[in-house]
Amino acid sequence: MPRLFDPLRVRGLVLKNRIVMPPMATELASANGEVTERLVEHYSRRAKGPGLIIVEHSYVIRSGKLSENQLGIYNDDLIPGLAGLVNSVHEVGTPIAAQINHAGRLANSKISAAQPVAPSPIPASITAETPRELRQDEMVEIAERFASAAARALKAGFDAVEIHGAHGFLLNQFTSPLTNKRTDQFGSSLEGRMRYPLKVVDSIRRRIGKNVPLFYRLGADDRSPGGLTLEEGKKIAQKLVEAEVDVIDVSGGLCGSRPVDLKGEGYLIHLAEGVKMTVNVPVVGVGGIVTAEFADEVVKSGRADLVAVGRAMLNDPDWAAKTISRLR
Repeated sequence: MPRLFDPLRVRGLVLKNRIVMPPMATELASANGEVTERLVEHYSRRAKGPGLIIVEHSYVIRSGKLSENQLGIYNDDLIPGLAGLVNSVHEVGTPIAAQINHAGRLANSKISAAQPVAPSPIPASITAETPRELRQDEMVEIAERFASAAARALKAGFDAVEIHGAHGFLLNQFTSPLTNKRTDQFGSSLEGRMRYPLKVVDSIRRRIGKNVPLFYRLGADDRSPGGLTLEEGKKIAQKLVEAEVDVIDVSGGLCGSRPVDLKGEGYLIHLAEGVKMTVNVPVVGVGGIVTAEFADEVVKSGRADLVAVGRAMLNDPDWAAKTISRLR
């Protein structure tokens, strides 16, 4: 029976324990998406305890930028700064992954200097801007931008790459029937709606090769009437594994990481548990986890293989180290 403090191997990468610091936006990058000293300090301060750190979502193209000081990975000039960030975490022996993303309809034209794009021209309530429907040739280009971003992550020394397919961003917009009303091969049925995210995964896997661990943050349930359901999320997870994704990092879909109708510690663990029952790769569970005992029980009971602890690690940078020491 595995415990929270037990190691886990993902392809050739060995995680010293099952605690993951999940990607959480800090707004500490420069206006051009560059790594800053404050950003490095943020991650290095929390690097000693967890088995893996996944860095906050980084935009793969300027038109897919979400916020003013979001971290970027859209061109090679950013590699030296990212390498400095990686080195600061590696100094204490902790692996680090890059999360790559495109905001889709959630992008703001005042920030990205471009009209937002999306599977369908359905505005987001957050921005109230109506996005332009993506053409298929543009979708090919964006998939290539994801692949190039993944390659940059490896050049910077990251140990793994995570694709962001949750929280209402572009790839999640494709899988959700609430935001994808396309009638071409990339819409209509679940098979059609998952086709583009799978193409992005394929583009990245071909670029980074067979040896690099590839994670996918899956919005497994929109928790909205007419939206993606967990049963559909399970089917997407199975297809992701067939496409050589190594770890499914399970979160909410369009409802985001903090669904208003769910409360209590581990409020999204049931989604990870459902996905874990259908795939044979490690699954990450998340959702307001704050205590060592609860995190350990999630792993012991087999509900998830890894536990992501976000806000507790923001509040206490030593949470992971203290937890492992306490459990042992």
